[in-house]
Amino acid sequence: MGTVTLGVSIAVPEPYGSFLQEQRASFGDPHAHGIPTHITLLPPTEARREDLPAVEEHLAEVAAGFGPFRLRLEGTDSFRPLSPVVFVKLAEGEAECTALQERVRAASGPCARELQFPYHPHVTVAHGISEEAMDRAFVALKDFEAAWTTGGFALYEQGEDGVWRLEREYPFGAPASGVPRQADLSRPPTPAR
Repeated sequence: MGTVTLGVSIAVPEPYGSFLQEQRASFGDPHAHGIPTHITLLPPTEARREDLPAVEEHLAEVAAGFGPFRLRLEGTDSFRPLSPVVFVKLAEGEAECTALQERVRAASGPCARELQFPYHPHVTVAHGISEEAMDRAFVALKDFEAAWTTGGFALYEQGEDGVWRLEREYPFGAPASGVPRQADLSRPPTPAR
C-alpha cells in the first residue's frame, strides 16, 4: 500500500499565519508556500498508508484529553549553528505544547519516534537559506508579537510535490470516536438505507 509522510502541528491562525508565510517567502525560502505556518508537534514522519486509521484514532484520543490553551509568540531566535533555522519564539504555551507532543509521540502509539534534537516549540520563519537572509529574518521579525487561544491541532500529509496539505483537524476535548475526516466535513450526510 505504500508509505506517506505525515506531520502534526498547531496552525498559526490568521492574520498571523499568512503574514509569517509571506515573510518566510520574502527571505528567499523556496518552500515557504508549501508549508502552512505552524508549531510542530510531530515532525515529518513516514508511516504505512494502512496504519493511517490507527494514527487518526490515536490523535483523536490525544486531542480528547486536552483543553484549549493560550499561545503567545514574541521575537526571534535561531538554532544556528546547530541547525540553519530562524524562528519566532513561543513566549507562552511552551509547557502545553511539550506535553501535547509527548502524548502524540508516545512510545506505545502509532506515532512513536525519536527526535533528532530536543523538542523546542517554535514557528520557523527561515530554514536552509543563506546566512545573510537568515540574519535579515532574525532582525525583520524581532518585534513580532501574536497571541491566541488554540483549540486543537491537525494532521498534515506531504504530497509528492513537497506541499503539506491538511488531512484532518482534532479539536481539544472532542469525543475520540465519530469525528469525521476533514475532507468529509463539506459533504452532506449520506441518507441511511
